[in-house]
Amino acid sequence: MEEKTRKIIHVDMDAFYASVEQMDNPELRGKPLAVGGNQERGVVAAASYEARKFGVRSAMSGKMAALKCPQLIFVRPRFERYKEISNQIREIFYDYTEMVEPLSLDEAFLDVTENKVNNPSATLIALEIRKRIKEEVGLNASAGISYNKFLAKTASDINKPNGQAVILPKDAGAFLEKLPIEKFFGIGKVTAEKMKELGIHNGFDLKQYSLQFLTKRFGKSGLHFFNIVRGIHLSEVQPNRLRKSLSAENTFETDLSKEEQWIHALEEIFEELKRRISRSGVKGRTVTLKIKYHDFTVQTRSKTFEQYPEEQKIWETVVELLAQEEMKSPVRLFGIGISNLNVEEERIHFGKQLWIEFGGKDEG
Repeated sequence: MEEKTRKIIHVDMDAFYASVEQMDNPELRGKPLAVGGNQERGVVAAASYEARKFGVRSAMSGKMAALKCPQLIFVRPRFERYKEISNQIREIFYDYTEMVEPLSLDEAFLDVTENKVNNPSATLIALEIRKRIKEEVGLNASAGISYNKFLAKTASDINKPNGQAVILPKDAGAFLEKLPIEKFFGIGKVTAEKMKELGIHNGFDLKQYSLQFLTKRFGKSGLHFFNIVRGIHLSEVQPNRLRKSLSAENTFETDLSKEEQWIHALEEIFEELKRRISRSGVKGRTVTLKIKYHDFTVQTRSKTFEQYPEEQKIWETVVELLAQEEMKSPVRLFGIGISNLNVEEERIHFGKQLWIEFGGKDEG
């Protein structure tokens, strides 16, 4: 039986840390921004696209970044916030497939060969995921689609920012021959320089050398280089996660201060949560209402049941939790979640999924 061609998506958030800072603080939008470091010391963790135009890059010293871009704005990193946003994005991924391999807070591989939405087009799935990230989270993402992880990751860089690209099996050979050698997965600066000394500047040059030669020159990595230039990369998407909750939330453009606004907003969020519950097939005994206020303080209110509540009961509980105590100030964000799920572990290894069910216990 012929093995099915895999459909892999690599999703990469655009200037993730800097974009989160610009989203949360409108005064920073459109301005050159560095997360981390300062004019005197430290290292830049991320740079906005406005800063990159001046040559500011991650891992650059703050002092050098300030010299390249005198109007550069430095902000301190908020990793808890980046993790919070990353988790929201991953929940979107899990609506399409359980085969998700996060690489960091801002990027992940998804295997959508078989998927929860029964869409045969990985390209359309990637478009939908990017659209949802923009609408539900407020950030831009780029994506690459191909039949293996290396090509998908390479493709996600082609139309950055806020774009996507596909490398089909029939096009892979020609694409790889033109690819600069430093763009190949596993070829860092030092190795790239060694290859250039041998006259290897792109995939076509690399393809001229035998496996024996590459192994002699580069050791075990020689086999990897020999394979990837021929479009062979056998590493599978390898997710390994413990799902503890399922949630949906929304940050509002303007803060909400009236009860009818709160109810309307929660109804929309609950509809999204119902869709996610339907897709994932999970149930939860604990219902949680998350509230982020105008001053960015966060409050959670929860209620746990002995049995898994039905959808109507979940909604009634949300309304009950809303009325549990007086709101402190206008609301910036609402979230609704369920936890204490009916599935303790979802372990997937080499494409096989193991579900362990039991009774009522629980990047980037």
